[in-house]
Amino acid sequence: MRISSTVRSAALAAAVSLAGSALVFTGSEAQSTSASSGHQGSKTTWVGSWSAGITKPETAGFSATGLTDQSARYVVRPSVGGDKVRIRFTNIYGDRPVQIGAATVARANAATPAMSDLDPATKRTLTFGGKTTASINKGAELLSDPVNLRIPDLATLVISVYYPTATGPTTWHAQTFQENYYGPGNLTNETGGTAYTTTRACCWTFLAGVDVQTDEADGAVVVLGDSIAEGVGSTANANNRWSDQLAERLAADHRRGNAGVLNVGLSGNRLTRDGTDPILGTPGFEQLGLNALARLNEDVLAQTRPKTVITHLGINDLWMDGVSSEQIIASLQQINAQLKERGIRSLGATITPYEGFTTPGGWTAEKEANRQAVNSWLRNSHTFDGVIDFDKVVRDPAAPTKLNAAFDSGDHIHMNDAGYQAMANSIPLQLVR
Repeated sequence: MRISSTVRSAALAAAVSLAGSALVFTGSEAQSTSASSGHQGSKTTWVGSWSAGITKPETAGFSATGLTDQSARYVVRPSVGGDKVRIRFTNIYGDRPVQIGAATVARANAATPAMSDLDPATKRTLTFGGKTTASINKGAELLSDPVNLRIPDLATLVISVYYPTATGPTTWHAQTFQENYYGPGNLTNETGGTAYTTTRACCWTFLAGVDVQTDEADGAVVVLGDSIAEGVGSTANANNRWSDQLAERLAADHRRGNAGVLNVGLSGNRLTRDGTDPILGTPGFEQLGLNALARLNEDVLAQTRPKTVITHLGINDLWMDGVSSEQIIASLQQINAQLKERGIRSLGATITPYEGFTTPGGWTAEKEANRQAVNSWLRNSHTFDGVIDFDKVVRDPAAPTKLNAAFDSGDHIHMNDAGYQAMANSIPLQLVR
């Protein structure tokens, strides 16, 4: 049966896997880990402060074409501040080396409404081994030299990069819910953003992460999720994803030992399938990412000082593929085992409700039974170091197979700003510090 374009567009935007309540239990390993790491902040160290999940380009369009003699201006909000900054670039899915002709980093200009404007007093030139140009090898990452730039917690950064020669297909993050800017020639030193003639409500290309040097944080929390982690349904350009709101809670806590928050969610991501695998019989998309286990090495373990991972996945396996609860549980067990093997605190999160999601075949009573079975296992197996019951937080008390109307963005599967705030508020800070 041919699936309509409506289903394809819904599939691209609708992949969920984080919804919320509070801690169900904290295992002894989580308690001992927290106790041992809670106040090591007196030692200055590098910590991951911002990141994004990385995928292959599509076979056509902007990501396939790449950039030639163009500059990109990326807007990001690191979670924790520091005295020095370094930027991580990636070409892991490229087909050739990617040349960087120039690059700068600066704080955003809070005095202007344009997010593409930077504060000239904070503009710093990025170097790589002391040089202002660099090449990102095919299949590799590139780390900039440290830059002396003091940034507070939650300060917006503007990263400008000039790509002088054809990059070829991009390694990228597609669904940013944050505008980024592109323009012709070398625009890296432009204070204003007017020369960046193309605004895209998407697309961090070749950008992997931001690290800070600090004595205020001793590690990072990595959010391994899907479109609910990405913040589908939240206000664009407002940093209202639940991970952003968790970072705000940590920043307001004013204690040493707070963690960076790294959101590597990918819309449509699944535990058991790759993004290009069929969705209800229709072709998938590269930007939905590899299956979560295949993402661990690049998106999780390669981060700078990851100490905790929150895994919130499974809803897309249910609605896209009708995967059994046993298959979902087996994948979650494997993610948990690999994280613990590396000494990383592993937290699971229950799958949120989605009855009423209008994609044909997306919700059925059988899929709901599998969702309930996975959630029951999460709550009762004591496999993870802790479980966050997002389902309990966002469900309708009178109809627990559905989202609470106060938290529903309108598509009955993704939360609005209030729903994401409720999810963030449900996480005990001692579990992620």
